[in-house]
Amino acid sequence: MKSNRNNAVEGLKYIFRTLQYRNYRLYFGGQGISLIGTWMAKIAMSWLVYRLTNSAFLLGIVGFTSQIPTFFLGPFSGVVVDRLNRLRIIITTQTLYTIQAFVLAFLVLFGHIQVWQIILLSTLAGLVDAFDIPARQSFVIEMVEKKEDLGNAIALNSMMFNGARLIGPSIAGILIAIVGEGTCFLINGISFLAVIYALFLMKISPRKSEPQKTHIFQELREGFNYAFYFIPIRTILLLLGLYSLMGAPYIVLMPVFARDILHGGPHTLGFLMGATGIGALIGALFLASRKKVVGLEKIIPLAGTIFSIGIIAFSFSRILLVSLILMVSAGFGIMVQIASSNTVLQTIVDDDKRGRIMSFYAMALIGTTPFGSLISGYLASKIGAGNTLMIGGICCLVGVIIFYNKLPVLRKTIHPIYVKIGIIPEVAKGLRIATELSSPPDN
Repeated sequence: MKSNRNNAVEGLKYIFRTLQYRNYRLYFGGQGISLIGTWMAKIAMSWLVYRLTNSAFLLGIVGFTSQIPTFFLGPFSGVVVDRLNRLRIIITTQTLYTIQAFVLAFLVLFGHIQVWQIILLSTLAGLVDAFDIPARQSFVIEMVEKKEDLGNAIALNSMMFNGARLIGPSIAGILIAIVGEGTCFLINGISFLAVIYALFLMKISPRKSEPQKTHIFQELREGFNYAFYFIPIRTILLLLGLYSLMGAPYIVLMPVFARDILHGGPHTLGFLMGATGIGALIGALFLASRKKVVGLEKIIPLAGTIFSIGIIAFSFSRILLVSLILMVSAGFGIMVQIASSNTVLQTIVDDDKRGRIMSFYAMALIGTTPFGSLISGYLASKIGAGNTLMIGGICCLVGVIIFYNKLPVLRKTIHPIYVKIGIIPEVAKGLRIATELSSPPDN
């Protein structure tokens, strides 16, 4: 009995091993609090827009305006992230988020809110996202001393994000029903103070960087060429882009399913989003418990299949319990796919191009979503939310099949990189011994 308990403790220590690093521990705590507020605001925003307009199309418009800046500014922001101090960039973006959240809370609480103001504030938040997302993604490796723990750090990031997705919507659903959306926005603004405080407490060693001798547009072109001609990066980004375009907008349509299809209220929306969070949290635990990065490229299409089938089945469901179970499945699939893709990309990318590749990652994951939001909002107004979601799931499934067929080429390309950086230690050791044996002896 004692042995089993010790094994469980050791297992938990292994899952949370990245928390041994002080900087990452600070980030994990501060960002975890902030993300709960962010998810509360997301739910409140979607419910507020739908309550004011009764329009699925305007839900899509708001989603579009909050995410489209990432698509257009992504390449430029990646160069900025590679050039400047990432910690300072993140402190700046988090401060701007705080201001935006308090302005939105003021407008709602004092009854001055209008749809055009929501669209404007969403656009401003999207402009900040364009720099914040690649900066935060690139910053992970600066908080983790050992590169072999990078995958665990990314998995814990996902666990933190989806733990907040589980808690935030549930709280938001209750608060919206009792005191309205404005309180959610106010709490979101206050929550940002936690992560800003944690960032100021960090002690980050300056990155080694040579003086920039190239023009910014030359670096843009270099980043594009690197992402486009390196097959693993290109293939992973294209699949992420497809899922963001055709699959991820299911979030935008959740108020329609909650109110019009499942005949519920804001609490129903909170339950649906919470179920997605449970699935994603399970997925994050699964990834955090993995001992190595090797093999994640095979998990990407498997997770994509689980997500695709989940949302296709969800589009037909009219029973809340069944819908919640399917949302757990979809949440697991999309989280594992995204986090696995992120881990593989961050492992194989050259350090001096990390910001640019993470900006392309943000473009694929966030930047294409607004187009999907517009498409899904328009289609939902014409053919219904259920049919729209079914079509999106089928498109994602087709993308997974294409990705799966490319796996042999991807693994052949990625394997030498894992050997080079020592992620496959047995092979790396074998190559080193072979090199030593084949080298002429010293005189």
